[in-house]
Amino acid sequence: MRREMTTKADRTIPPAVRQEIKARLDRIEADNGVRLLLAVESGSRAWGFPSPDSDYDVRFLYVRPRDWYLSLAPGRDVIETPIEDEIDLNGWDVRKALTLLLKSNAVVSEWIESPIRYRPDDRFVGRLRRLADDLLNPRAIAYHYARSGKLAADRWLYGGDPVPVKKYFYALRPALAIRTIRLSPASRPPMNLQALVAASDLPAVLVEQIDALVEAKARTNERANGARLSAIDALIRDELGQAAELPARKLRDRFVDRSDQLFRELVNT
Repeated sequence: MRREMTTKADRTIPPAVRQEIKARLDRIEADNGVRLLLAVESGSRAWGFPSPDSDYDVRFLYVRPRDWYLSLAPGRDVIETPIEDEIDLNGWDVRKALTLLLKSNAVVSEWIESPIRYRPDDRFVGRLRRLADDLLNPRAIAYHYARSGKLAADRWLYGGDPVPVKKYFYALRPALAIRTIRLSPASRPPMNLQALVAASDLPAVLVEQIDALVEAKARTNERANGARLSAIDALIRDELGQAAELPARKLRDRFVDRSDQLFRELVNT
C-alpha cells in the first residue's frame, strides 16, 4: 500500500519531466530487482529557490529481496545513474538509510519531508518518519547544518565581494535550519526555505530580503552574481556559530532494536 502525497510544489515539475522521471524510476526497479519506498526531489526545486537552469535532483530509498542481505559479501548500498537531460537520479538502500538515521542524519530526515514526491510513498515511510521524530538529536542535526553552511560560505562570508545567489542560499538555508531547531528543539526543521522562514520568527525586513533573493534566483542562472546583503550575512554568521548551544540527546542505543525490527519486517514482506 502506498500513500498519495500531493503538494503545491509537486505541481511545479513539468508533466513531461515528471513522466520521464517516473519512467527512469520504473527502469531502476526492473534493472536492479529492487522496490522503491519513496522517490522525492532533494535539490533547489524542493528547497524553494530554483533557477531556470536548476537540475532535477531525484533521490530515492529502496529495499532489495531478503536473500541479498544474507550474503557474506555485502553489496553496494547505493544506486547511482549519470545525469541526463538535467535529471540527477540516485538512491540509498534502506539499511543504509536506517543506519544513518540512528546517527541523526539530516539528509534522510529531509528526504522524508520533501514537498515534491515522484511516487506515492510506501507505507513504511510513515514508520520511518515516526522513527526520525523519536530519534531527533537537536545538536547533531544543528552540527550537520553548521558544517554544510560553513562549507558553502567558507570563502565569501567574511568578505564583501559579490557572490552567486546560489551560494547565498546554500549558506542561508542551513542557517535558518539551525535557527528553527533552536526555537523548536523538539521538532525536525523543515526542508523548504519558505517553511523555514515561516518558522524562524525573523524581522520583516529580513523576510522581504529573502523573498527578493528567491525572486532573483528564479530569474537568473545558477552562477549569476548578486549584491551582498549585510543583514543576511549577519544572520548566517550568527546562526552557523550556534550549533553547539543546542541540547544533545544520546538516543542511539535505545532505538537500535526498534530499527532492526523495522528493517526485518520490511525485508520479509
